Amino acid sequence: MDYRIEKDTLGDMKVPADKYWGAQTQRSKENFPIGGEKMPVEVTRALAILKKAAAKANHELDLMSKQKADAIGYAADQIISGELDDHFPLVVWQTGSGTQSNMNVNEVIAHVGSEWLKEQGSEETLHPNDDVNKSQSSNDTFPTAMHVAFVLKLEDQVLPAAKTLKDTLKAKMDAFQEVVKIGRTHLQDATPLTLGQEISGWHRMLEKSETMISENIKYLKDLAIGGTAVGTGLNAHPDFSEAVTRAISQEAGKTFQSAPNKFHALTSHDDTVQVHGALKGLAADLMKIANDVRWLASGPRSGIGEITIPANEPGSSIMPGKVNPTQPEAVTLAATQVMGNDAAIGFAASQGNFELNVFKPVIAYNFLQSCQLLADSMSSFNERCVQGIEPNYERIDDFLRNSLMLVTALNPHIGYENAAKIAKKAFEDDTTLKEAAVELDLLTEEEFEQYVNPKDMTHPN
Repeated sequence: MDYRIEKDTLGDMKVPADKYWGAQTQRSKENFPIGGEKMPVEVTRALAILKKAAAKANHELDLMSKQKADAIGYAADQIISGELDDHFPLVVWQTGSGTQSNMNVNEVIAHVGSEWLKEQGSEETLHPNDDVNKSQSSNDTFPTAMHVAFVLKLEDQVLPAAKTLKDTLKAKMDAFQEVVKIGRTHLQDATPLTLGQEISGWHRMLEKSETMISENIKYLKDLAIGGTAVGTGLNAHPDFSEAVTRAISQEAGKTFQSAPNKFHALTSHDDTVQVHGALKGLAADLMKIANDVRWLASGPRSGIGEITIPANEPGSSIMPGKVNPTQPEAVTLAATQVMGNDAAIGFAASQGNFELNVFKPVIAYNFLQSCQLLADSMSSFNERCVQGIEPNYERIDDFLRNSLMLVTALNPHIGYENAAKIAKKAFEDDTTLKEAAVELDLLTEEEFEQYVNPKDMTHPN
């Protein structure tokens, strides 16, 4: 492999000749051989958005030439588009401020931007610290990039996926509103409801999760940029924070604002904890929905089997003809990971000392993984399972007619204790509720049929 020599304040470093990063990135690559979890590409691209915006702000404030600002913008655009993904090799497990990843972006932009300046006939070059990182510190750029990445991921992927699944559930809810079935509580028979009513509960879960996530995103739109090292704004123009925030908003297509207290913005991640809590709530709902679907589809002959779901692939390597509920299972796997991520984020957000939380990379990694898992699993679950849900009418009717809990409709007419006698006798004699009621001389056949109507029980008022 061919190398070139790059320099930083600690001396010379050999860097692969075909890579655009510099000495500080190379040092980090060699000093942190920990795990294989790379810094999320969303953070890298958000940092590039920030660098482009910072260059615009510095030029606007007469702190940087137009040529240098344009060069930074040119290089940043390549990062944002994904063309330079191979030049960001660093792992999550690095310094807790994300300094090395900030410098990785600074070095790549300086390299690419300097080449662009040369092509333009300019003698100017970009310095990763003095130019690309001008008016900034890793301590304010990294949390800013985190928030930008989080907002983009939530608004562009998680919420659209949730809406699509919610809309499918609404269609199923409406389609099956008249399909009367037995309800279940404690995994035991309960009173009737319609399949549409049952699905309406799932629909409301998605609807409510959408609201809880959307209402809390606003806290992530406060940006730390302008606080520099400890929140005082040292080495940044007084108007820099507002100027760069405007430029970030324009570049990202989202409305951000300068955090009102930079000391808080650098050292606290309570906003991230809050929003990820809403994501955990979504994960909990998805776990419940997926479990309900696989229970209701269980069988085909020895389970509940009240609904059918698409058969996507063979389910067993030994049992011919077996088909498993793989899409619901995948959703539950993703949900458990999100719940674990929530614990990691909570622990990390509670740490750090004085003016800086130094657990930022692990917070960013877990948050973005949760977003990706939720968005992907909802989309797949919707397309490959939920859209294909259909009632098994014969099975539903069989369970409904044989349920002992229909006896609940008799409570107002003969009292709880007499109704319990009917249910007990029907169970012990393996007969119907009507037969038991008549034999106990508590009701006539006509009275029983008048009082016990499963459809009426689904809309008692």
